[in-house]
Amino acid sequence: MFTVTNFFRLLIAAAMATACSVVLLSPSSSCPCSGVRPEKLELPSRNNGTQALQSIKVAAVSTSAPGDDDLTALLRSAAMEDNTVIMTFTNKAWTSAGSLLDLFLESFRIGDKTEHLLNHLIIVAVDGKAFEQCKLVHPLCYFLEVGGVNLTREQAYMSKDYLEMMWARNKFQTRVLELGYAFLFTDMDILWFRNALLHVPVGADITISSDKYLGDDPYDLEKNANGGFLYARPNPRTIGFFKGWYEARSGRMNEQAVFDKVKRELSLQHGAAVHFIDTAYCGGFCQPKKDFRRLCTFHGNCLRGLSLKLERLQGILDEWKQFKIARQQELANNNNTLSG
Repeated sequence: MFTVTNFFRLLIAAAMATACSVVLLSPSSSCPCSGVRPEKLELPSRNNGTQALQSIKVAAVSTSAPGDDDLTALLRSAAMEDNTVIMTFTNKAWTSAGSLLDLFLESFRIGDKTEHLLNHLIIVAVDGKAFEQCKLVHPLCYFLEVGGVNLTREQAYMSKDYLEMMWARNKFQTRVLELGYAFLFTDMDILWFRNALLHVPVGADITISSDKYLGDDPYDLEKNANGGFLYARPNPRTIGFFKGWYEARSGRMNEQAVFDKVKRELSLQHGAAVHFIDTAYCGGFCQPKKDFRRLCTFHGNCLRGLSLKLERLQGILDEWKQFKIARQQELANNNNTLSG
């Protein structure tokens, strides 16, 4: 049944499609959805350690003395013009040389107009060794101490320490919202090919990915969530939703399972609009729609174990590189045809 709510959703979707079409048709235009500033931070690499450490002293902070001053300063350094930051979480196992962090950062550097997004990426380390590794390769690092657990090693899915890390992440996300910043959270086992912020609608308070996107209504709360890709706006509706989500924590349930359990209740209680993003744009191994003409991100979901994730994601990144070469060749051939 066509309702007034659906009518407004159609209007919002049409407006977003028009705006993003203009962006895609103008290669020199900046993205109006993301509010990216033109200035560029100095981005270090593992092969440029001395230079990296000099730039990091300005931006990277530690929470050895708890408080919001350091976090606020880092958020301010990373924020886009609309106060949006990109965040990811990591530990020593995922941050070591040759591990997921290197693959993750490489995808931004070779993506389609994604390298500038690194200026707005905050890497949150949950152990000291991960924090030190982060500072060697990226200028925006934050150390979040999670008391009572050792998070340096690879965490087995649904283990006690894994659950502590997931819920610490949820609580940290809430604090970022309370400080007045929107965030796009991305798991580190996600490859970035294009700016996924273009697919976050202005009418949504929360946009979240799904392992399997079924149906054609992005606001259908019957879809199951995957918190590996999560966007949230800083407003009372969203903050209330996130606090209720954390308070609903129960037993051995992870944050995704709790989200699916309470999403309808919290959405109604706080008036928060929850939007699910199509796997055609933010895909993964659970539902692999590998159309590189449309994909913005690709998630190493439905895979267990770090080594398997690395192997399979490296394969996807290699496919992306081949796609780019083929596309450039096609454009060159077209130009030669037109000029002839």
